[in-house]
This record gives sequence, structure tokens and C-alpha cells, in this order.
Amino acid sequence: MPPAVQAWFDHLRAALADGSLVKVTLGAARGSDPTLRQLTVRPVLLRAGPRLACVYRHATRDVTRNLTPTGALEELARRLGRDFGSAHLFTTALAAELDWPAAGEPVLRVLPPRHTAPADLRHDRVRAHLIEPAEAPWLRDLGITTRDDHVRPALAAKFRQIQKFTEILRDHLAAVPALAGRPVRLVDMGCGKGYLTFAAYEWLRRRGPPPEVLGIEARPELVALCNQVAARHGFTGLRFIPGTIADASLDAVDVLVALHACDTATDDALARGVRAGAAVLVTAPCCHKELRPQLRAGPAWAGLLRHGILRERQADLVTDALRAALLEWAGYAARVFEFIAPEHTAKNLMLAATRRDRPRAPEPLAATVRALAATFGIRRQRLAEHLGFALEPEGSGAAPLNATPNVGAGHPQAPLEDPR
Repeated sequence: MPPAVQAWFDHLRAALADGSLVKVTLGAARGSDPTLRQLTVRPVLLRAGPRLACVYRHATRDVTRNLTPTGALEELARRLGRDFGSAHLFTTALAAELDWPAAGEPVLRVLPPRHTAPADLRHDRVRAHLIEPAEAPWLRDLGITTRDDHVRPALAAKFRQIQKFTEILRDHLAAVPALAGRPVRLVDMGCGKGYLTFAAYEWLRRRGPPPEVLGIEARPELVALCNQVAARHGFTGLRFIPGTIADASLDAVDVLVALHACDTATDDALARGVRAGAAVLVTAPCCHKELRPQLRAGPAWAGLLRHGILRERQADLVTDALRAALLEWAGYAARVFEFIAPEHTAKNLMLAATRRDRPRAPEPLAATVRALAATFGIRRQRLAEHLGFALEPEGSGAAPLNATPNVGAGHPQAPLEDPR
């Protein structure tokens, strides 16, 4: 064993002896198994005594083995230099980084500790949630949890969706410094039974000043239920009203949420959020129908659009790409990403945007939107119409392409077209 490697193992043995070990990570995979990416090791305390939990992280799965300290040392010695080219040791006393190139001598660097707290020796550690069931009794009233605050198995996916949505809301609010330290006004359009509306209120009221959260839902029985639950838990800043995206009254808004609004209802919600000056827009589009009959393409795309299912999926992608590009033109930073796992619903993309403090030059953004629309023969799209943006260039018989957005912060406000 080369001296640098021997010294690294000496530090590891010392950490095992004095209880200062936090974790070990082996990386730079190069072994015969192309799916193996990383090996992590941490101390755990089992009924059988102290063990080292070795987690083999593969491309699509993790495999865990609980080994004795001696067995784990032997496993690390066997793997290091053969299957992995780097090793990072973290203790409360130091950090030791070992690089062992395939051709060359290993190099050891001993650095100050990055961890001051001892390792958590629990084997089955409870995952921390932004919305903990025991701290959110409204989850029981909405049927997510049982009387003893356990998530009902049939609603585990919904509970995960609540957590993911709260994380997304947290991250996007953090990107808007102007919203820090003041009450946030959030509107959830088409809120259904209010799972995510309650989650937003719960997290916002813990975050800072009491928020104002409004849920808008067309079904009066759900509005009544949600108002009863909000009143039962003393949520004075949370209320629900009957209405639709098209006809609900909407004043100044900081955050607009519209999840699974069908077809052009997503465009209506986005436009209303932009018009209301929302700093954050969070949508999960659904039922993309508007653009499918318009899709046209050149020879390179002809094979794709000939098949019905592929044409449908392409229409979904083009619709959300256009929406994101239009929001960028209107002064937002837009992102499209996966919201929930596809096994729960095929409509699992989220389109979220935060308003820029300094909008980018609109002309090149307008050209991007127009080029995307032209590629697929799109001449009309609901959000573009709401924003006063003509998709076709001048001279095509359509209205001229706007070079300056007429919506969003800092831009003149044009009247919103009635979408009904």
C-alpha cells in the first residue's frame, strides 16, 4: 500500500477508535461495473453493535450493506485504487482527501474539519420535511394523515407533492429579495381541495409576517370545506372564494399559483399574474390542446408529427416552451422542470418564473419567441394574445410584432382580454 494511502487509512482507523468519524466518500469511479458511481460509508449503531453502513450508489439504484468496522476497512482497501480513484474522509477533527490516479502516485491532503457535530448513528433516520405532519393538524382534516399524524399510504404521493411544492415556493421566493421580511400575498387559482394552498399558508406564516393567501375554486362544496378547516385552525390570513380563473377578481399579487389548469386556462392564469404584478408565477400546465392542430414543420420534423401520440407530446413541449419564452420577454426568469414523478401523472412538468429586477432587452427575446413559433407553424397562442405579442413577423398579414412588452413591472399596462 503506497504511503499516502496508508496514511489515509491511519486517519480513518483513528477516527473509528475515538468516535470522530462522520462519513467516508469514494468517488471517481472507474471499475468494471459502469453503473457504480459512488460509495459512501457512515457509522451506525444497530442492535448487533456498531457498524458501518456502506451505500453503493448505482445509476438507477442504491445498495446498502452494514459491515463491521474490520469488514468495512477491508472493503475500502479492496475498492480504493481499483474501482474508485478518490477518497474523502470527514471527521470532527480533520478532512483527508486522497487522489489516486490510474497512472501515477496517490496524493493525500489533510485539511481542517468541515464537520463539528458528531455523526448521527441512527440507521433509519427520519427525513425532515418543510411541512411536518405532527406540526400541521390541518392535514388530518383534509384526509392526508391519520389521527396519530401518519401519512395515509394511499395519499403518500400527495404528501410528497405537498413537500415538493413547498420547496419550490421557498426557492423561488428566495430569488426575490424584495419579498423578504414583509407579508406575502399569494393567490392559488383553481385550488381544488386546497392541499397546496394550506401548505403555502403554513410555510409562509412560519417564514415571516402573516401572509394573505387566497384560494379560488369553482366548486362551492370545496370552498366551504376549506374555509371550515381554515377557521378551525385559526388561519385568519387564509380564505377561499368561489370563482374561476377567467372571472375571479384579482388585485395586486406577489405569488400566483395555478396547478393543472386545463389547456389555455394556464395561459389565462399566467397573464393575470403578470398583469397583477406578481413577482413569482408557479404553474403546472395540463391538457395542452390549443397548438396541436396548428403544428406544421419542415421535412426534418415530418416523421415526428405524423404519429398521433408523438404529435400530441410535441404540442405539449412547444406550448410550454413558448410560454416560457414569452415570460422571459415579459421580464421574467422562467424555468420548466419536473414537478412530481411521471408514474403519478404524465403531466408532471412545472413552469415557474420570477420577475427580474432588470428586464433584459426585449428585441432578441421577441426574436426567439417568433423563431420558435415559426419553426412549428404556430400563428396564434393564448398567452401571446393576452400579452399583446404577435407571433408572425411584419408583412405576413398579421399585426406587427411588438418590440417592447406591454406587461409586467415597469411597462405600460394594457387591458387584459376577457378569456371567457
